[in-house]
Amino acid sequence: MGVSVGKAWSLGMLSTNLALLPNNKKKHVCSQQQRKTITISWSLVCGFMLFILGLISLFTGHMLSDLEWYSHRLVHPNFYSRLDGNYRAPIDIWKSKLSKYYYGCSDRGRDYAPAVPEQMSNGYLLIAASGGLNQQRTGITDAVVVARILNATLVVPELDHHSFWKDDSDFINIFDVDWFISYLAKDVTIVKRVPDKVMRSMEKPPYTMRVPRKSEPDYYLDQVLPILLRRQVVQLTKFDFRLANHLDDELQKLRCRVNYHALRFTKPIQELGQTIVMRMQKMARRFIAVHLRFEPDMLAFSSCYFGGGDKERNELGEIRKRWTTLPDLSADGERKRGKCPLTPHEVGLMLRALGFTNDTYLYVASGEIYGGDETMQPLKDLFPNIYTKEMLADEELKPFLPFSSRLAAVDYIVCDESDVFVTNNNGNMAKILAGRRRYMGHKRTIRPNAKKLSTLFAGRHQMDWHTFSKKVKACQRGFLGEPDEMRPGRDYQEFPSSCVCERQYVNEEPGTKIDT
Repeated sequence: MGVSVGKAWSLGMLSTNLALLPNNKKKHVCSQQQRKTITISWSLVCGFMLFILGLISLFTGHMLSDLEWYSHRLVHPNFYSRLDGNYRAPIDIWKSKLSKYYYGCSDRGRDYAPAVPEQMSNGYLLIAASGGLNQQRTGITDAVVVARILNATLVVPELDHHSFWKDDSDFINIFDVDWFISYLAKDVTIVKRVPDKVMRSMEKPPYTMRVPRKSEPDYYLDQVLPILLRRQVVQLTKFDFRLANHLDDELQKLRCRVNYHALRFTKPIQELGQTIVMRMQKMARRFIAVHLRFEPDMLAFSSCYFGGGDKERNELGEIRKRWTTLPDLSADGERKRGKCPLTPHEVGLMLRALGFTNDTYLYVASGEIYGGDETMQPLKDLFPNIYTKEMLADEELKPFLPFSSRLAAVDYIVCDESDVFVTNNNGNMAKILAGRRRYMGHKRTIRPNAKKLSTLFAGRHQMDWHTFSKKVKACQRGFLGEPDEMRPGRDYQEFPSSCVCERQYVNEEPGTKIDT
């Protein structure tokens, strides 16, 4: 009642005031009032529409993914024109139909300067890589780039013998060192050791230093180069992730040449890896490789809880004591943030929900699984055809057993050659292989959207299988290795955007071809 009276009074006052104004002023005031009314009306309409969309999102969970899709569609219209106007069309879970339009491109640019000869370089750079195989691989890749930045001669990097894996393998035991040196000859001069005459001429031992993580090229030029010029030989220790993610395109392409071409495994490792691949392919036309990081130390480090009760809490708690600087994190909080690796059972549920049938062949790349056979059994129930390198190469594997890095290299090869690569975590091997598979033509790579999946797994008993499967498919869009998932400016290992090129698209009608 009061609102109606108020409106009537306002309108009455407006009419009275208008009567006192000249005609041109009347028109001006009326147009202002109309604009206000239209603005208010549109605000109400937009607010109402957002409210309705919010309600819908509560029930479907699709709103955010749709908005993200539309934003990508506006930014990348050419890409989405290939989806034939139906972005909800079923996805081929084995292969992206758009992968043929993308390829790795890491050639040197026209103005790329040749490598500086050893005699004219600014000195010798010694690198001590740290961590496991894939962490070392990152360090080696960045070592080449740093040598290029400093115009230094790179000495073949040393590998870590004292980390958790305690593998005493040297570079020459894992990588083809001669291929490494020759492939990169136009980029950086690489030698196997500092010449004796240089070592004898030095008044002091090589200068040793550790640079901060993610250092920019300017840091190396300002802080490392003067020491290198003065001392002739500089050693950079614990060299992992010591170079910034964001570099100019030529240096990023150099990273790709090192990681995807120059770092070739030794012949024995390559032969064993290919033997396992052929044995998998002999049993199945296509197969999935699952990189399953579920070792006790990894779980302890994650601070997550996996349902094992007090026994699990006590065992993993004891392992956590190895790291005195680990923060005390909430297990529930880490799971909600998507920081917890999927269990073997959760990996199986995700794959079955995506549409992989129980006769699919799985190759499982893993170390020691926490909980052993009991932990693995739910995955085996969902996918009975599970194989490991130990099952496929018993005798051939024995010479490799004392060396964790060489075993990891074998798994790397099989995962890379698989039709579909799946990971339960976002660790170094998962990122490096995801990037490599993008570079090699966007082979299907499935990373779990752990943040959204954790909610689905927790509530899966409150919904039927069809609903659960539909929701898993919805939340995994954007995590299947499609070309539009590239994130320029993010971690170069996982998103080597400077090194992935797109072929010109031509409608595939009779008589037309894809222009390369």
